[in-house]
Amino acid sequence: MAVENGSAAMAVTVTGTRTVAPAKTKVTLATFDLPYITFYYNQKLLLYRLAPGAGDFQDVTARMADALGDALAYFYPLAGRIRQEKGDGGALYVDGEEGAEVVEAAAEGVSVDELAGEACGEEAERLMQQLIPYTGVMNLEGLHRPLLAVQFTKLKDGLAVGCAFNHAVLDGTATWHFMTSWAELSRGGAAPSVLPVHNRSMARSVRVGLTLPASAEAHEATDPNGPKKPLVARVFSFPEDTVARIKAAANAVLPPGAKPFSTFQSLGAHIWRAVSRARGLGPADITVFAVFADCRARLDPPVPAAYFGNLIQAVFTGVPAGMLLGGPPELAAGMLQKAIDEHDAAAVTRRLDEYEAAPKLFHYSDAGPNCVAVGSSPRFKVYDVDFGFGRPARVRSGGNNKFDGMVYLYPGRGGANGGGIDVELALQPEPMQNLEKDDQFLQVAAA
Repeated sequence: MAVENGSAAMAVTVTGTRTVAPAKTKVTLATFDLPYITFYYNQKLLLYRLAPGAGDFQDVTARMADALGDALAYFYPLAGRIRQEKGDGGALYVDGEEGAEVVEAAAEGVSVDELAGEACGEEAERLMQQLIPYTGVMNLEGLHRPLLAVQFTKLKDGLAVGCAFNHAVLDGTATWHFMTSWAELSRGGAAPSVLPVHNRSMARSVRVGLTLPASAEAHEATDPNGPKKPLVARVFSFPEDTVARIKAAANAVLPPGAKPFSTFQSLGAHIWRAVSRARGLGPADITVFAVFADCRARLDPPVPAAYFGNLIQAVFTGVPAGMLLGGPPELAAGMLQKAIDEHDAAAVTRRLDEYEAAPKLFHYSDAGPNCVAVGSSPRFKVYDVDFGFGRPARVRSGGNNKFDGMVYLYPGRGGANGGGIDVELALQPEPMQNLEKDDQFLQVAAA
């Protein structure tokens, strides 16, 4: 087009100006997240030996803290706080950039081997609980506390890294995704090799309001089972050959063409039966097994493995103790297999629909009578969390979320490819004493 004598036909007129900022980091909690608001911060402890060339404590932790800040830029919900829309009864969401809490401490009279060794006693167990922050802190308190707290503790010959994660914000899969990414950045990586997916509407887009208790104490006072009973925690280390024997026994008499039992189903049945014996249950006493199953691949369509949030549901099966203990190992393994296989996309959706129709604030006692409940997974690559000075010597859980019969499964110290499994179990004192004497269960010594 020609311009004639400076005609205004080709002139540009500015009609407005504005500033565009990045989208806010608000993340609405999904239905999968909400049941955990009255659970407690998930606590993980990683123990590291520091070789002479690794640097001193201050240098090492300064580098780790810098990398933590970088990691939170990618995993930004952990840097915020939980908020509630429209006051009491509104939907919950995470927003803000207040950051994580970092604590430095010292226990220089304690060596890594005293905490990570096979002969870890009561005193060492008590000390380990002091190496992890936020013991006794309910996820509800994420409305005014950081959603992630980290404690670096200087040991005689190493470093303890204690982490507390608000369980209303993420599950175990997301936790270890964050930990491996943080370690990757600490080793000098430019960015996490697997970026988190923050779109929680991929899993569920329904907004659910909750009426929250005034405090953790107020909620616990409503538990129909009353105050919690004293518990004892132990770690039972099953080496690869023992795990293989347990699995072989469960699969020994399967008919041709039957679906074999997995390692988890075989070991889960072994633990369930042993704990029921240790409790001295009568033949008519009902016992429940619960597993917190990852639903990422169960949804239709599936959700990416890098989904950052909670995408687990408890899958239950129950039976009279007489049937459980009177039958062969494959009976219990078959019950677990059936319950897990039947928890498909339709079952997941039904559970979500039920919760959304009648939201509930849970207690541990809701897991069922004489329960054995399994969280964590030996598939998590917890021994691959290398901040630049080697693999951890031991990975443990803290005292939070340990109720009677709670089990955490970790890969043995050979890592996820080593085949061994550590069983971290909490029971009342007398059943634990019985379990520690049960040769049929042990097959190896307890740590």
